[in-house]
Amino acid sequence: MTASERVLIDAIAETAHPLVDSMEDLEPILELVGDARLVLIGEATHGTHDFYHQRAQLTQRLIVEKGFCAVAAEADWPDAYRVNRYVRGIGKDAEAIDALDDFKRFPAWMWRNADVLEFVAWLRDHNDRADGPTKKVGFYGLDLYSLHASITSVLEYLDKVDREAARRARYRYACFEHFGEDPQAYGYATSFGMRPDCEREAVMQLVELRGRRQELMAQGGLAEEDEAFEAEQNANVVKNAEEYYRSMFEGRISSWNLRDRHMSDTLDALLTHFARRLGRRARIVVWAHNSHVGDARATEMGEAGEINIGQLARERHPGEARLIGFSTYTGTVTAASQWGGPVERKQVRPALTASYEGLFHRTGAAKFLLTLRDLAEAAGALRDPRLERAIGVVYLPGTERVSHYFHAQLPSQFDALIHLDETRAVEPLERIAASERGEPPETYPTGM
Repeated sequence: MTASERVLIDAIAETAHPLVDSMEDLEPILELVGDARLVLIGEATHGTHDFYHQRAQLTQRLIVEKGFCAVAAEADWPDAYRVNRYVRGIGKDAEAIDALDDFKRFPAWMWRNADVLEFVAWLRDHNDRADGPTKKVGFYGLDLYSLHASITSVLEYLDKVDREAARRARYRYACFEHFGEDPQAYGYATSFGMRPDCEREAVMQLVELRGRRQELMAQGGLAEEDEAFEAEQNANVVKNAEEYYRSMFEGRISSWNLRDRHMSDTLDALLTHFARRLGRRARIVVWAHNSHVGDARATEMGEAGEINIGQLARERHPGEARLIGFSTYTGTVTAASQWGGPVERKQVRPALTASYEGLFHRTGAAKFLLTLRDLAEAAGALRDPRLERAIGVVYLPGTERVSHYFHAQLPSQFDALIHLDETRAVEPLERIAASERGEPPETYPTGM
């Protein structure tokens, strides 16, 4: 170890807040949050219990102590909305585990796991004690993979409220029936001119539903407006998913940017919706992977032209977004070896020495919190680009350097970071997940 590295490690150890599993552990983050409207909480993998658990604990405190009104997750809108109905006490599910049943698409363990189940049960209990419907905290999905599920949701809504409008929607969405249930087949056929695309039909349906919600807003019925908002967001998913699957064949950057822009737009729609319902400024917690939460401008992906939710949150809401990241050195992780493959419990290789994770390991601390706005002597050296690890739903230890590392400038990427040196895998509700045909993302094979 060089003298300069020893100085840096000592400076990190001096700046870091040790985590000792006490109520005071998260106080520095609560102070950092202040009156911010958005707190984006990441994860360095899609399958680590410790990240899910710490994220849930922080979210509970933000809800109870800071008045946050919703959790918006890197999950599909219709699947998450079933959870939303349950936690708000307006759904048909009797238990929290039932509310997670729609998370069937690979990787189901991201949301069908013991930590999410525990949080959903807590949120329902919290809401059951709330003083009225406007005090209840919601749970929403930001993602856009649910093209067919969102079409079904739109039609189910219109069948209940307007049969003629449902007929028009079926006519428009019939455009997608030529491609079966595989959205990639749609993207391929339309991108290469083998079939006309369905963009016009998807846009027309969204416009009609937006008009309907405007009418309901004028009438002032909260329940009816909520249902219309859900349907409108599903129609927006269809519109953006249609474009997304066409963009998959244009290149990774264009499809990545479309997806994160969609998630950011959905987040902004939730902020506006809740501000109207509550009659005050809305505050929302976001759950997503570090690669979506950390400001892309501080990473080599940003240099290549990628954007993400963290960057857009800072740009759209200056001074009102806090970005919280996680890291780990080693342990176990729940992941697959290929997209659509069976779920496995995998060993996480010790991080590369040259990485941030390797640097934090050499402090000798088991777990700590770094508030990156107050780094003291460590500030300059930590701003130098270093390798950072990201494990998605696929983990490939044999090609780890190429598959899972990128360069980043940590203090510009996050406002705070929690390092947990050794972590363990999240527990799926099903021990073995069968390979399913789903709606795979552009992030194959890393799946973030």
